[in-house]
Amino acid sequence: MTDKEPERYYDWMLWKMRQLDKEEDSPVYEKGYPSYEAVNSINYKYNEDELIKEFKKYVDSTYSAHYSKDKFQATEFIMDGGHGEGFCIGNILKYAQRYGKKDGYNRADLLKVIHYGFLALYNHDTFMETENENFKWNPGDIKKLRHY
Repeated sequence: MTDKEPERYYDWMLWKMRQLDKEEDSPVYEKGYPSYEAVNSINYKYNEDELIKEFKKYVDSTYSAHYSKDKFQATEFIMDGGHGEGFCIGNILKYAQRYGKKDGYNRADLLKVIHYGFLALYNHDTFMETENENFKWNPGDIKKLRHY
């Protein structure tokens, strides 16, 4: 990939991350690309790679569930109506408080918390950005997130 800024969003995100890493002179990256060893040598301390795979399977299963009628989910209508933030945060709180109480320590409750967190991020990036300058996402935020 060249240093020219790409047009597609996903390609742009990868390009931007490489640009940020170049600024830091990271030894992991050579010529703006991560080495194979660097990418595959992450030793996840908390099993994140496997948990992400499990989470993806869970999300995939929701698209065939009973609440996805006629290929539309109620969540779409709620977000389009401008109520996405409250809906997502409310469900995060609901399932977080329910964990350990209803049905015991149910992993499904935790997966729902994470899923609604992802939906809240989608809502933030899609709807909040256009409504309020304070909610704009800055690509430089990637750098802050990776170095917490």
